[in-house]
Amino acid sequence: MAASPSAARFAALSFAFLFLNLHPIARGCAGGEYRGEKFQRRASPPEKSLPARPGSPFKIALFADLHFGENAWTDWGPRQDVNSVKVMSTVLDDEAPDFVVYLGDVITANNIPIANASSYWDQALSPTRSRGIPYASIFGNHDDAPFVWPLEWFSAPGIPLVQCPVANSSFSGDCSFRGTQRLQLMKNDVEQNALSYSSEGPKDLWPSISNYVLQISPTDNPQSPLAYLYFLDSGGGSYPEVISNAQSEWFKNQSLQINPDSRVPELIFWHIPSKAYEKVAPWIGVRRPCVGSINMETVASQEAETGIMEILQNRPSVKAVFVGHNHGLDWCCPYKKLWLCFARHTGYGGYGNWARGARIIEISQHPFSIKSWIRMENHDVHSEVDLSS
Repeated sequence: MAASPSAARFAALSFAFLFLNLHPIARGCAGGEYRGEKFQRRASPPEKSLPARPGSPFKIALFADLHFGENAWTDWGPRQDVNSVKVMSTVLDDEAPDFVVYLGDVITANNIPIANASSYWDQALSPTRSRGIPYASIFGNHDDAPFVWPLEWFSAPGIPLVQCPVANSSFSGDCSFRGTQRLQLMKNDVEQNALSYSSEGPKDLWPSISNYVLQISPTDNPQSPLAYLYFLDSGGGSYPEVISNAQSEWFKNQSLQINPDSRVPELIFWHIPSKAYEKVAPWIGVRRPCVGSINMETVASQEAETGIMEILQNRPSVKAVFVGHNHGLDWCCPYKKLWLCFARHTGYGGYGNWARGARIIEISQHPFSIKSWIRMENHDVHSEVDLSS
């Protein structure tokens, strides 16, 4: 999340989407079958399995709201990207995670005046790649937001100068740039990086791109998963800010078929908090049973609740949901029988001057537990919470 008019700009699209596209995908879509009034998607097992060392904890670092490319046309912007690399490098060296999740708003596409934002995306992922750590990503509201022409690029009469000349000039370039779309960013990442565990997800599931599931399995017993990690694209940018009914049904069908008895714990990741986060948000400070260090703004939630939270709260295997988006929040609060958690603002791009850090998740095998804490840029650790209790 960053101070941007993008949400208002897409209000009309959002409302149209909510009325027309929040129902499960209709008859005839690939990858499923139609039974009565409900679309039943045939679940497939996770394509990729993350190896867990026998008997050792599996550790995940969450990098949220990096906002690479913020004010890319200034000297200030590139300096923030350098600072963000330092934060990630510190966390990776201190924690030595087995896996990294990029939790959305990896880039600020509406500030990137080039046709392919993948160069900024690659820069954001470079600390993880250089250490040979596998990773996965989901999209935030800024990752493919349309480019917004900076006011300083316009002349006094309001006519762009060099960057977007008037129609009758000799300029032969294209001033209709709309940014790099989600699908292209994901395609570039998956095809060019062997460490990437990201996936485009079902091609007929609209909206969004990054909807997929990964499995963590001990190397000495790969048929007994330690946990399932679900990634859902909560929209924004070129999509409304919502997890649709179709996505909810996809998760429901997928989880019921690959984990029918809810025996294996499930962790959920998306970028924009759901409406449920508003219900549990602490009023002042962060007090028990919530755990965290900052509560400096109100929850900026998705535009609508379309059923995903009801599905999650009714699955005993779902232990926690992790989101970013709000830079001034890092708390975890119990909701029904699961936990709702914010990551910690990792990047120097985006709004706010709060200290940077990252949320860490550790899954232990014997005895089983899921714990989480915040690792700060200055090496401090705080806000440990047991998410398996």
